[in-house]
Amino acid sequence: MGKSVLFNHLTGMNVSCANYAGTTVEFAAGRAVIGDTESFIIDVPGTYTLEATNEAEEGAVAMLSGESSAIPDKDKDRGRGHCSPGCPLHQSDGRLQPPAAVLCVLDASHLESSLYLLYQVMQYGFPVVAALNRSDLAREKGELINAGLLERELGIPVVPTTAVTGEGLKKLKDLLAVTIREGETQKLLPVGSGRSAGDLWLEAEKLAAKVLDRDLHNSAESISYRRRSRWGIMLLQPWPGIPMAVLILATVFAVVVGLGMGLRQAVLLPLFRGLIIPQVVLLVQQVVPPGLLQNILVGEYGFLVKGLEWPFALVMPYVISFYFALSLLEDSGYMPRLGGLLDGLLNRIGLRGSNVIPLLLGYGCGIPAIMATRALGSRKERLMVSFMVCLAVPCISQSGAFIVLLSEKSVAVVAGLFLLSIAVLAVAGVLMDRLLKGTPQQMIMEIPELLTPRADVVAKKVWMRLKLYVTDGALPMVGAVALAAFLYESGAMLYLGKILSPLVTGWLHLPPEAAVPLVLGILRRELAVLPLVEMDLTALQLFVGAAVGLFYVPCIAIVATMAREFRLPTALLVLLVTSTVAFLVGGILSRLGAFIL
Repeated sequence: MGKSVLFNHLTGMNVSCANYAGTTVEFAAGRAVIGDTESFIIDVPGTYTLEATNEAEEGAVAMLSGESSAIPDKDKDRGRGHCSPGCPLHQSDGRLQPPAAVLCVLDASHLESSLYLLYQVMQYGFPVVAALNRSDLAREKGELINAGLLERELGIPVVPTTAVTGEGLKKLKDLLAVTIREGETQKLLPVGSGRSAGDLWLEAEKLAAKVLDRDLHNSAESISYRRRSRWGIMLLQPWPGIPMAVLILATVFAVVVGLGMGLRQAVLLPLFRGLIIPQVVLLVQQVVPPGLLQNILVGEYGFLVKGLEWPFALVMPYVISFYFALSLLEDSGYMPRLGGLLDGLLNRIGLRGSNVIPLLLGYGCGIPAIMATRALGSRKERLMVSFMVCLAVPCISQSGAFIVLLSEKSVAVVAGLFLLSIAVLAVAGVLMDRLLKGTPQQMIMEIPELLTPRADVVAKKVWMRLKLYVTDGALPMVGAVALAAFLYESGAMLYLGKILSPLVTGWLHLPPEAAVPLVLGILRRELAVLPLVEMDLTALQLFVGAAVGLFYVPCIAIVATMAREFRLPTALLVLLVTSTVAFLVGGILSRLGAFIL
């Protein structure tokens, strides 16, 4: 582990990193100055073997084999099977460019399995440099690796590193520069030697035993490690794992709602409503004469008012609090443990514990969640998880809108909406498990070491994701609000309301103006909810509107991702099913609530 962190250090980029396997699911490319030369570096999906078991791992094999045919057809559609002029990744004949050198990142805390992968990589005959990463964790386990002996036995450069701190990075870059320049390495195994997997494992076992010193088990670091390991094991067991999971998830919910609400009420709303927006309105009124244009800019749906308030003052606080909580779960290594703990329960709806990670990622954004399904073992699992993300997993922008909409009534109502989401997910899982062909593979999931999250790493990840929210979430939301302002001020919204009136007023029992979010929700999922904040609705109408927004059509970006991953007919089917479920559930809740009240 640590491959993507090293890539970030070398290139200055910010690809996603976490304390569990499978974070990288597609190629990431960046430039770095290695020695005196600018080099093009590719971060390929991580793997423990070159006998790829899923689509993500096939990328590593394709890079080493140089065969574009090793890349799935849909990846070629993304531009990976061909190249534009000047593309450094492919040759003119369409074959992948052979690497000048391969940086193989070994996990020092699991040396034997890492050496097995290294032997497979070396069979291809490329110059190889090995980064012996997580050396600090190996020391905590009471293991000391003789890097010099390992280097002599392998015949390639070996550099102990700690990716999260940058330890060993300078030496690693120096050795990479020499290796790239000389283009030579002493090969342990000849190309095409045909050594069996069993032979390679035996070689890895012997070498690991030769270079490991396990006489440090009574050190203070080792005692601390064993204490964490006991907790790591306990969190995987029904007792106390299940009560702890309930407590942890409840704490996460409390942090997201409480911290987000505090930021919204104490900081961002006063800032925008008391300072920024009044100045913007005053400036526009001085420059733009009264009329249609001024109303579009600063009127009831003015995009310089709601376009600033909704994404930045209402939603962004919950983006910050959610990604803070998610980063803690990622860096601690708890997310795979939650998956292992829930495996038996998820089996009842046709899923596996490993599916928990993309589902949880969906609460941040559906796009990386759908892409993360590439690490799953079967197409059936990929379809099931991706569809469930589209149907009933609200992204953080949408979740923030729900909290803004419902929390003034009761936080329990917010929890009720998320419980409704989980119930629909369970029903959808059971139905898809029966309807889709194929058998999901048995769960194989690496459980990483339980670690204490580093404050600097968490802060960097929150900042990185916040910048992505601003560019990929907030700014498109401003554009959608501008469209809403035009439709409202031009009278088109009234016309749309009349068309949708039988559905909105007759079936959902919502006021005619509730047609506005139904139109906007096609552009941005959270905009199916936020306009309801401005309406005078009863508690039941708020809950019905939120439920419709929860299951309503995914935003355009998610639909495009589904089309890219599974073809256009699948994406269109998702649109049909989600909209049907949204209105069906909304109408049922409206009548059921009216009957109870």
